[in-house]
Amino acid sequence: MKLIDEEYTRHPFLGTRRMTVYLKNMGYQINRKRIQNLYQRMGIEAVYQAPNLSKRNKENTIYPYLLRGKVIRGCNEVWSTDITYIRLKKGFVYLMAIIDWYSRYVLDWQISTTLEADFCVETLNRTLEHNKVPCDIFNTDQGAQFTSNDFINVLKEYKIKISMDGRGRALDNVFVERLWRSVKYECIYLKDFATVKSVHEALSEYFDYYNHRRFHQSLDYKTPAAVYLQ
Repeated sequence: MKLIDEEYTRHPFLGTRRMTVYLKNMGYQINRKRIQNLYQRMGIEAVYQAPNLSKRNKENTIYPYLLRGKVIRGCNEVWSTDITYIRLKKGFVYLMAIIDWYSRYVLDWQISTTLEADFCVETLNRTLEHNKVPCDIFNTDQGAQFTSNDFINVLKEYKIKISMDGRGRALDNVFVERLWRSVKYECIYLKDFATVKSVHEALSEYFDYYNHRRFHQSLDYKTPAAVYLQ
């Protein structure tokens, strides 16, 4: 899972077939079914359009993608979220973050030892409670956490438009994908974390840096906080 995570972060277009070949060439005796199971466990999929990849609950409603061709002109027009896998020395956790598309500001985040929807709903509620101005559109993938009634009902309560990526289209949520690469290369991969507490402390420090001290070329070398909180 460590090797898959590192190679997937470098090349998120790798499906299970090519990931199997990659690991076999490294000397690992592994078959594609095992890789498919690990992809599902890690909550990842290749970024290209492909059938049977999105791990959604078929009973839940899927909403159309609203952002194709849309020009984002200010903060709080679009927020989006996703979940990524983070390895520990023994075990792993999942990280969920909510980001403002215009400023790249990380509004809130949370880690969990499971992929249940509860921690996503908690983070969404906390974000909306702490921000006086809710977003106009909230974008997610089609994962069961984000199509769950508990998650969707919070967005409906705030009268927020719901947008969902196409199946297998991780690049529909490109700003969150870029955030994950930054988090992993600039924080997670720099050391081995032994406990949930240690990775939480490291992420707290990193997101403070990311929001308030990390200058973004796309923001004319301003920080996300300077743009979002101005």
